Amino acid sequence: MTAWGLPVITPVLPTYARADLAFERGEGCYLIADNGQRYLDFGAGVAVNALGHANPGLIAALTEQAGKVWHTSNLYRIPGGEKLAARLVAATFADTMFFTNSGAEALECAIKMARKYQSHNGHPERFHIITFEGAFHGRTLATIAAGGQAKYLEGFGPKVEGFDQVPFGDLAALKVAIGPETGALLIEPVQGEGGVRVAAPEFLRALRALCDEHGLLLIFDEVQTGVGRSGKLFAYQQAGVAPDIMAIAKGIGGGFPVGACLATERAAVGMTAGTHGSTFGGNPLAMAVANAVLDQVLAPGFLERVQQTALRLKQQLAMLKDTYPGIIEEVRGDGLLLGLKTRVPNTEFVAALRDQHLLAIGAGDNVTRILPPLIVGDAELAEGIAAIGAACAALSKKQDAAA
Repeated sequence: MTAWGLPVITPVLPTYARADLAFERGEGCYLIADNGQRYLDFGAGVAVNALGHANPGLIAALTEQAGKVWHTSNLYRIPGGEKLAARLVAATFADTMFFTNSGAEALECAIKMARKYQSHNGHPERFHIITFEGAFHGRTLATIAAGGQAKYLEGFGPKVEGFDQVPFGDLAALKVAIGPETGALLIEPVQGEGGVRVAAPEFLRALRALCDEHGLLLIFDEVQTGVGRSGKLFAYQQAGVAPDIMAIAKGIGGGFPVGACLATERAAVGMTAGTHGSTFGGNPLAMAVANAVLDQVLAPGFLERVQQTALRLKQQLAMLKDTYPGIIEEVRGDGLLLGLKTRVPNTEFVAALRDQHLLAIGAGDNVTRILPPLIVGDAELAEGIAAIGAACAALSKKQDAAA
């Protein structure tokens, strides 16, 4: 205890409720703890390790670049970034992009860009962005305001002005909320942290129509859904709806910190020299790894295999729901971003999975996210389903004993 009667704080700020596990290495879909125990990773670092652990292609790209140059700053051209930008432009709706270190930074860029667009076009009053209840857009002051969740806003002073929340999927409420100060709409095609809630394609198409009608920009947060996790390169491609701005991160770096804000030329019109910047964004190491990720994700047949794998996994999870209706209430999600809404606290469910040496991630609405690496194969799927089934059996037995 300190002189003030407080417990001694840990050297690492205690903002995470960490499991008592430390991993020393990884192999594909597996992590090996420092005690030698092996875990099947169906969390993938919260949808980050898209190509698994210790991927040879990523190791080679990072190692080669590390032997050349790590950092020059954005005062000079970065050829790897120019290459990555050109590839993403060719594969998406975008005409341009800004590289960041994280998803939150990519969202900050998207927010600034939307506000700058309206100001550039003579409407500085149109700085409000409508977002959706249950959203998670990051941990900066602006992005927690965009998400609007009280648990993330509490204690950090007045909420950053300019964000208006409406219920997820409620088109009528959205239409009422659009006013003279509205400049953009921001949505995750699938809410990850919010409980793996999928926005219906027709809802996303309605958002596009509303934006076109009212002169708004449509922003997609694809930090978690992007880079193949939905079965398409980006989830917006499933709905046939193109945003004006899109934030990405997580999977594009395969575990290396990198994000990007993609945009049309029209949306980015106000972002001229000096309006935005980043010391480390787009550094040569990140660009080398991200290009190596795209080499694999854009390879012929890769995304088709993700779609097939996702379908098998969802079907097998549905069978477990039928087998253990007292444990699993609902199977949600799209692609390899799946969620199990359970009748027991998701903290207990995640712990039960960990007891079976399977790693998964909690989410809102009492959901557990199932996020295997995109390279997951049939053998790992079978092992994962067996582990989830064993966890359900153990929890079911516990329920029976308590009855």
